[in-house]
Amino acid sequence: MDRLHALSLFAAVAEAESFAGGARAMGVSAPTATRAVHALETALGTALLTRTTRQVRLTETGRVYLEQVRDVLAQLQAADDQAAGTAQRPVGQLRITCPQEFGRIYVAPLLTEFLDRFPAVSADVLMVDRVVNLVEEGFDLAVRIGPLPSSGLVAVRVGEVRRIVCGAPAYFRQHGRPASPAELSRHRLVSIGTGGPAREWRFGSGPAVAIRPQLNVSSIAAAIEIARQGWGLSRVLSYQVGPDLESGALETVLDAEAPEALPIHLVRADGRGSAAKVRAFMAFAAERLRQNSALRRARA
Repeated sequence: MDRLHALSLFAAVAEAESFAGGARAMGVSAPTATRAVHALETALGTALLTRTTRQVRLTETGRVYLEQVRDVLAQLQAADDQAAGTAQRPVGQLRITCPQEFGRIYVAPLLTEFLDRFPAVSADVLMVDRVVNLVEEGFDLAVRIGPLPSSGLVAVRVGEVRRIVCGAPAYFRQHGRPASPAELSRHRLVSIGTGGPAREWRFGSGPAVAIRPQLNVSSIAAAIEIARQGWGLSRVLSYQVGPDLESGALETVLDAEAPEALPIHLVRADGRGSAAKVRAFMAFAAERLRQNSALRRARA
């Protein structure tokens, strides 16, 4: 049992990229998680994680080991469920919330596949660009983009994204490519916001760069379409234009100046994981999202 607990703690820490975050997910203290992972590494005779003052990362050995550990834990959970006589198959309504564009591009396609696999499940999806309180509003799980605050939520990391500046090949042929953030002042810019045009964009750890957008729109989809048509440059999250980047309809600039990547998590309220529908969808969605190249290691 101690070894299984250590494996669970290792998986939680790796997914949270934080000893504190992994400990919260498992309901233990950060020192307990640290000791358990250290003992596991000592027993194996190899480092599974690299530690910095800001983040915890998997070593190459740790990355391979994590995949095997996930399989072991999943098989154990399935065996426990069968022995305990808990719900054998997912049933009932699944309530999900996620950012609007992420839901349209990524959640909707995998959800229809999930519902085909489990016809006894129905789904209600709220696609909205705000943080929904899962418990108070009655949702089973959510997609969250960005650092997670301390909470009672159980989180599984499934990928990461970054903020990018993009435009169409036709735009770059006509207007050239900005070589530095300062050169954006000579380009057509499309900003996104409901409170008027953005006045600055941040790049990396340096100071914000003042911008003068010629056009501001309240819709992310509209800004992307305008950029796609070759009118100007816009700044969005990389997942929002994943298919366009893959097809070549849009290209990125100033990649070396991109700010730090933002994590993507599937989260659920602690206690809702006992429902087969929630466990099944989180496992299914995590596997599919981790396989998506647009959400893996979003590096410049």
